[in-house]
Amino acid sequence: MVSVFDIFKIGIGPSSSHTVGPMKAGKQFIDDLIAHQQLQDTTRVVVDVYGSLSLTGKGHHTDIAIIMGLAGNLPHDVDIDSIPGFIRDVEQRGRLPLANGHHEVDFPQHGGMNFHGDNLPLHENGMRIRAFAGERLLHSKTYYSIGGGFIVDEEHFGQSAEAQRRCPTRSNRRTICSSIAKRPGCRCPAW
Repeated sequence: MVSVFDIFKIGIGPSSSHTVGPMKAGKQFIDDLIAHQQLQDTTRVVVDVYGSLSLTGKGHHTDIAIIMGLAGNLPHDVDIDSIPGFIRDVEQRGRLPLANGHHEVDFPQHGGMNFHGDNLPLHENGMRIRAFAGERLLHSKTYYSIGGGFIVDEEHFGQSAEAQRRCPTRSNRRTICSSIAKRPGCRCPAW
């Protein structure tokens, strides 16, 4: 079931598909490294951003959202005031603290985050994150930010029937929001 908190997002930029989704993808990638016991072996992380995420990436803060996700943050708990200083430090040192500072890796200003104008095959909001131990690839995952802050990895992209049942449609959102607005004491406008 999808709650109203799944529909309305808090994020660091103007678009949940360009900030909330990418931040969640970065955090999910780090969680995967931890689950596979690969975090401590990781010496470098490379992010490739494609399509629409790439074309508006800097303006919509997609790059910052991914970095903050890799650092261990989620949209609902990131300290917004700390972001500029954190990003400045990463850029100056070329190092990125992962998983809330539990491990630090190389993340050079040129080559750490790469923007590609072309789309990945499944969706226009694609990103690929890779972890390396030296030159050896440890882990690679491709994510798609499919709208509303929801993400899906490449392996699960075709399993959309279940996702569609859990994710509200546009008309469904209006019904949900309308019913919430009609509750006693609610100061939300009814549509």
